Amino acid sequence: MTTFMANASNIERKWYVIDAKGKSLGRVASKAAVMLRGKHKATFTPHVDCGDNIIIINAKEVVLTGNKLDKKIYYNHSGYTGGLRERTAKEMRENYPVEMVERAVKGMLPKGRLGRQMYKKLFVYAGPEHKQQAQKPEQVEI
Repeated sequence: MTTFMANASNIERKWYVIDAKGKSLGRVASKAAVMLRGKHKATFTPHVDCGDNIIIINAKEVVLTGNKLDKKIYYNHSGYTGGLRERTAKEMRENYPVEMVERAVKGMLPKGRLGRQMYKKLFVYAGPEHKQQAQKPEQVEI
């Protein structure tokens, strides 16, 4: 008996929708990361991108527990002296909800070429509408 190893020719990808309305940011991100990676499948192979396509809707209504809205800070640096920019989670949720969810998911994916390939299958929308109706995505409960 041999161990099954997935490769590009025998991977079957599906489309899933995750509704983030009223859900915790970490729980949404971890569920999305597991599905992007393909760990929910019996045919999971660590060195192959065997995950599915994920659509996250209602990113603007994601929940952060505790004092994270005021205390959690997102950092960006332009590369120039004095180019550090800080934003609180409250600012991010109001002005950049898509980036906030994308950052959370990206941090849970593998680093390197494989992780970047998996990240390309993530689609995040601030509101309830998305552009992937033609793919007939299935709803995922968290």
